[in-house]
Amino acid sequence: MGIPGKDPVALAPHPHSAPESGAAKAVILGELEKILDSPPFRGSSRRKEFLSYVVHHSLEGHHEQLKERIIGAEVFHRDADYATGDDPVVRVQAGEVRRRLEQYYYTAQPDLPVRIEIPLGSYCPAFHWNPGHAPAESHATHQPAVHHPHPAAVAFPELQAYEVVRPARRNKRAWLVGIACLTLVLAIVATLLGLRAHKHPMSPLEVFWSPVFQSSQPVIICLAKPVVYRPSDEIYEHYTRNHPGTFQTEAERDNEVLPLDPSERITWGDMQIYPGYGVASGDAYAAVQISNLLVRMGKPSQVRIGNSYSFEDLRTSPAVVLGAFNNRWTMQMTSNLHFVLLYQQGVQEQIRGGRLWSSQYDPKKGYTADYGVITRLLNAKTGQFLISAAGIGSPGTQAAGELISNPAYLEEMLRTAPPDWSRKNMQVVVQTSVIDAIPGPPHVVASYFW
Repeated sequence: MGIPGKDPVALAPHPHSAPESGAAKAVILGELEKILDSPPFRGSSRRKEFLSYVVHHSLEGHHEQLKERIIGAEVFHRDADYATGDDPVVRVQAGEVRRRLEQYYYTAQPDLPVRIEIPLGSYCPAFHWNPGHAPAESHATHQPAVHHPHPAAVAFPELQAYEVVRPARRNKRAWLVGIACLTLVLAIVATLLGLRAHKHPMSPLEVFWSPVFQSSQPVIICLAKPVVYRPSDEIYEHYTRNHPGTFQTEAERDNEVLPLDPSERITWGDMQIYPGYGVASGDAYAAVQISNLLVRMGKPSQVRIGNSYSFEDLRTSPAVVLGAFNNRWTMQMTSNLHFVLLYQQGVQEQIRGGRLWSSQYDPKKGYTADYGVITRLLNAKTGQFLISAAGIGSPGTQAAGELISNPAYLEEMLRTAPPDWSRKNMQVVVQTSVIDAIPGPPHVVASYFW
């Protein structure tokens, strides 16, 4: 994926390409330093070490060092012969680095000289140059001009024999007829190519979400909106009279904590309901990620909040229900399943001697670790396909939503699934560590298929 509006040239996607030139290295390392010091990477030493390691070794041409087991040993201090199938640390961290690179370039200036990416299925970075910024001695300038034939010519070599020749003016009519015929041929070829493309096996992400295409209705993404109370204007005005210059604007009242004396008495009438407030941050993040995924897959969706959807809506459309204890539909749809969420307890496995996972909460820091449950029901109580992403807390919901919308995380989750998992219902318990209120990558700790 290149810089928007540009036509980048990939320099080093091949695992056996030669090291970059001196000037190119300097530009790439300068961009690397900016990335490592950016907000998406600044607070994550593991992701910084991974990205720095693969970029430096790639620039030096040490591509034999960019293998999963070697990276696990040198960057994440695993034993040299550790089982990569049992410990996916490298694959998980690579997926997280890809996500954070996307965050970095989303807000970066469009005229950056070079863009660094980690292609899916590889740990060898690719460097995409912005035209006009590639160093003169860079590999991009030493590559011979390559003729890229039309896709139709690649799929149907016999078409390569034809060449469009500019006709003389007196042959204009014949030229137009020829162009029309060629356009018709290319349209037929494109159709055949499309039919061929549909025969390619779907990715795990596409298979996971494929039931939503069995309905012509849009997917309903359901968020809860619990009742939210806030001190009345009279309380704020009373505080402002005693503390001039404070809480004079609505922005201050919405974004700053009112430091009332704990011993000060207020009545229930001093509290007001604010109907426009109340969506949990984890639910909102998950909704955005899933909505963006459905857009890329070409499936329409509608976000519904609070009381803007009903059981009747869930009966007529495939749905994604987000949140746990704040969303009554989650609790109703999953109350009798293998993994359930129990208030003030955590995620409980509903069998004799079943496991219990509880979140970790620090009164000063908030959540430091959280758990969530992903539920995929082919035929829920609504009679429709339904997915639930629900955390004990907001971070757990966000992590669950990220797992089912991120191809790398989802593929890792399904590595141990039964071969016919796509025709089964499933539940997956995920765990995430939380640092500075930001959930880390989701990790699968348990799963159940039926």
